[in-house]
Amino acid sequence: MVPDVSTGSDSRGLIAYLFGPGRRDEHTDPHIVAAWDMAGAPDPGRDPAATYSQLAKRLDHHVDLRTRELGGKKPPRHVWHCPVRTAPGDRYLTDAEWAEVARRIVHATGIAPEGDDKACRWIAVRHADDHIHIMATTVRADGRRPRTNRDGQRAQAECRKLEAKFGLRRLKSGDLTAPRTPTGAERAKAERQGQTVTARHWLREQAYAVAAAVHNEADYFTVLQSLGIKVKTRLGPETGDVIGYSLAAPGDTNAAGEPVWYGGSKLAPDLSINCLRERLPDQQVADHPLYVADPTDPWRHTTTAIHTARTILDSGDDAAAQAHLAAFGDALYNIASATTGPHRAELRAAAMAFNRARRSATRADHQAATALRKAAKELAYASSEPGGLTIALLFATMHLARAAAKWHEQRGHEQQAAAAEEAFRHLQAGYQQAAIPVLSDLARRAPRAATARHFEQDVRTTLPDHADRILADPAWTALTTTLAHAETAGHNPRRLLAEVGAQRELDSAERPAEVLTWRITAQPNRRTQAARSRSAISGTSSMSATPHPPATPVATRPEERSRHR
Repeated sequence: MVPDVSTGSDSRGLIAYLFGPGRRDEHTDPHIVAAWDMAGAPDPGRDPAATYSQLAKRLDHHVDLRTRELGGKKPPRHVWHCPVRTAPGDRYLTDAEWAEVARRIVHATGIAPEGDDKACRWIAVRHADDHIHIMATTVRADGRRPRTNRDGQRAQAECRKLEAKFGLRRLKSGDLTAPRTPTGAERAKAERQGQTVTARHWLREQAYAVAAAVHNEADYFTVLQSLGIKVKTRLGPETGDVIGYSLAAPGDTNAAGEPVWYGGSKLAPDLSINCLRERLPDQQVADHPLYVADPTDPWRHTTTAIHTARTILDSGDDAAAQAHLAAFGDALYNIASATTGPHRAELRAAAMAFNRARRSATRADHQAATALRKAAKELAYASSEPGGLTIALLFATMHLARAAAKWHEQRGHEQQAAAAEEAFRHLQAGYQQAAIPVLSDLARRAPRAATARHFEQDVRTTLPDHADRILADPAWTALTTTLAHAETAGHNPRRLLAEVGAQRELDSAERPAEVLTWRITAQPNRRTQAARSRSAISGTSSMSATPHPPATPVATRPEERSRHR
């Protein structure tokens, strides 16, 4: 059961909507199911003699009195509106049940506490099977305004109790950090235009993808505009600095042909200009990771940073953990952008799902996650996908998403925990799509039996507590190939096994050989590193940074931008 509290100043217009046919003739049998006084509330839906004006006048009675006291000035935003909708698949409530819902919500939110004869006047209108609209005018009979602070949270808490009473689906409690849901009008507009998502949703995804890839505020606005998105900034009256911004999707206009603007904070709380600045320090071009000595470095750096993030989640430093979750959200967008193949769709879905898990009421210390954010931005500029290293990175993201779900669950962040679990499922599906053919290829290229026996002895000597499980794992053959490659790259197999085996997950892993395969794959090539160091010392190598064009975010490649054209 979902409440959605808002305020306005037009009681007559809201009444006309509630009792009217709807924007698509979807309203059927509109009528009042509960009110401050059922006998005294005219019902235009059931009484032919009742009119919208009569009902508005009765509701606004105390507002009119207060207006005269104020010398003709109406109180600001005196209309309180709260649609309450059951979840998809729930049974339909009766009028009597909806009446109880309405009475309990106006009581819980302070609009009309039970037994208060000076409370605000209100009505609850039902014009569909699955929801009601509660409307009130927020001036009490004694002329005071009601105490409605945190009314949205209180309405949500009451809905959790009502779900239990009526046997409805139990939804997750929020913490006011969720983005605004598209309105009914926005959804209807998307349907009419044959779009699968609303302009609000589409813009939010573009903004997240661009913010994940760029290095500063100026680049953020530049890349958005290059994608055809209109950008309008709000400047401070004294300093002339940007203090806010709004975006409009290409071709999204109102009845007058004007762009439909959405403020950054209205798309999502962490897309406000202030939140973006915390994550996008104004770096100079020279600081950009435009030159990478080894094309595999961005993948390896991101994998290492994600392993570090796992440690941070267990550190007890919630501010640092929250920062790493926000940075991980950026990383997911850039991983999907840099990835090719059929698993890319699952990675995109994971990035979008994790958006709800990347923020909570815990304030983030974004400086603590600089390494992960920097590594993720390097990945946005990666030029190629390095096979097994990509799989190793996907494997790491899958485990971090599961750890994020646990972290949120332990702190009572129900919506975020559910979102992290959803992201985990998408990452798991993407990992399986990408990993199965790579593991099969590694198994096909397994070393000779004598070499495999040598590696078996290494495992039994180095990891005796896990050896039997590792050797029984179907991925053992692939691991022998990986060990052979690592040995060729300059690693000592026993030392390497001891190092990667000491990390987390091996005790609980269902397939420990698979875990070791990707951990070893993520290790750098020691022979290449040594050669690079010799080259740098001798001065035989000169590096010049060639400007790289801005990365194209995952959701904004040209072929995918027909959504609003």
